[in-house]
Amino acid sequence: MRTRPMRAVLSALGIAIGVAAMVAVLAVPASSAQALHDKLAALGPNLLTATQGQSLTGGKAQLPEDAVAMVKRIGPVLGAAATGLAPNVTIRRSDKISPEETSGVSVLTADTDLLAVIGGHLHSGSFLSNANQNFPVVVLGAVAASRLGIDHVDPSRPTQVFLGGQWFTVVGVLDSMPLAPEIERAALVGKAAAKALLGFDGHPTTVYVKAAEAAVAGVRAVLGATINPQSPLGVAVQRPSELLEAQALTQDTYSALFLGLGGIALLVGGVGVANTMVISVLERRREIGLRRALGATRRQIRGQFLAESVLLSGLGGLAGVTIGVLVTSGYALSQGWPAILPPQALLGGVAISALVGAVAGAYPAMRAARLPPTQALA
Repeated sequence: MRTRPMRAVLSALGIAIGVAAMVAVLAVPASSAQALHDKLAALGPNLLTATQGQSLTGGKAQLPEDAVAMVKRIGPVLGAAATGLAPNVTIRRSDKISPEETSGVSVLTADTDLLAVIGGHLHSGSFLSNANQNFPVVVLGAVAASRLGIDHVDPSRPTQVFLGGQWFTVVGVLDSMPLAPEIERAALVGKAAAKALLGFDGHPTTVYVKAAEAAVAGVRAVLGATINPQSPLGVAVQRPSELLEAQALTQDTYSALFLGLGGIALLVGGVGVANTMVISVLERRREIGLRRALGATRRQIRGQFLAESVLLSGLGGLAGVTIGVLVTSGYALSQGWPAILPPQALLGGVAISALVGAVAGAYPAMRAARLPPTQALA
């Protein structure tokens, strides 16, 4: 390994790439799963949403105006709040912008206790309250604020937006909410102001329900019939946390694919080590013959070449584990995840690389051991 350093490095590189890929494939999903677990724990897996389902005519079913009040009668419900879509209402940064340029931001009415129900937080300013919901004020979701070029609220310098043909004052900007992405892309106004200024009919389009964790399934089962007793099938009930879990399952599928690719890279690295050891046996025939002539047994010759193969692969495995740890830590940091490094991935990477080295070096070692001293010295 000292006399042929470049060959040793290139041989170990194949092992290192395979081990690094396997470590990263195991560690990155573990970091993602931990981030998802932390996110669900913070936001709560006990949130349900009831939206407009299909009516008998095939259109959107209308939720009753008293839907929230009906939902709150369910015993295990801890809180409920609703949003409603203001029809044909757009929001723009200025009245000079074309009405067609909506930036994909919808205008929703919101109850004053919406944040408490969905576990949302303010990034800046304040939320809708009993004191301001009757006035032309608006709260922007995180994505909506970004698209409108507003990143914070300064009470000393009020920011206004052109909403539904009128000027509304921005009083708050929300943090991101993974369990309610529709809120992130919306501008929220008070229900009373929407009725008076925007032609809102008072019917909610989404009802958010926070239930006791032990009773989520039971609440989900009766939610449609409670909101709309006449047409329970006209209410679509979902659990947002299940969507995040489904995304995690999709990531696991891709992880299995990349794990297989890492195994193939490790196999290719093992072939490279085997090739290096075969060439080494051919190049060192005189050394082998000299050692045999001085009394070395076949077992000692076999052990020498096998040890070199295992050492070469083991060093590649250590390098691969190091690379995998750096890749995982860097990626997790860029995504805002905790860096989770499964011990079985780290220890397994080195162990597998040593095993690959042993398998790859077995034939060259036996070939070197079988070489007769006279033939080797010829």
